Amino acid sequence: MRLTQWTDYTLRVLMYCAATEGRVQPVTISEVAESYDISRSHLTKIVQELSAQGLLETTRGRGGGMRLMKPAAEINIGAVVRATETDFNLVECFDPAQNQCRLSSHCYLKGVLGQAMRAFLAVLDKVTLADLLAEPQSVVAMPQSRRLAAAQPVPGLPDAAG
Repeated sequence: MRLTQWTDYTLRVLMYCAATEGRVQPVTISEVAESYDISRSHLTKIVQELSAQGLLETTRGRGGGMRLMKPAAEINIGAVVRATETDFNLVECFDPAQNQCRLSSHCYLKGVLGQAMRAFLAVLDKVTLADLLAEPQSVVAMPQSRRLAAAQPVPGLPDAAG
């Protein structure tokens, strides 16, 4: 399973907003776009969707931006992933309308992968947005050069993206 870029960016926006909770000025789309080197127009669509879902409060105009509408501890990561991912069909046989597999009647792969998907989502269901930020202020206060160095994978360990 690989999360879509949409879900990845959605989680980044939420984490950034959580990390700046309590800050006087709201977070701007430009600020997040620059911080993560993501298209501003792409983030605008994501922020609109998060606002429609009741996760972000947005304000237009000078001094505007976005803030979390509820505490980070009340935002469940499993629910966010379910709301942003469009396809949990890991293999063809998960979708009866598209299934052309000749082994379906005597294959256990669908059951095993279904169990793995449920376990994946069960782990995410135990995590809140607040759990994802150990030291919120350090995440956004870190200079760009240090953020890039911190993002480098450690040999032998899986990185955050994979």
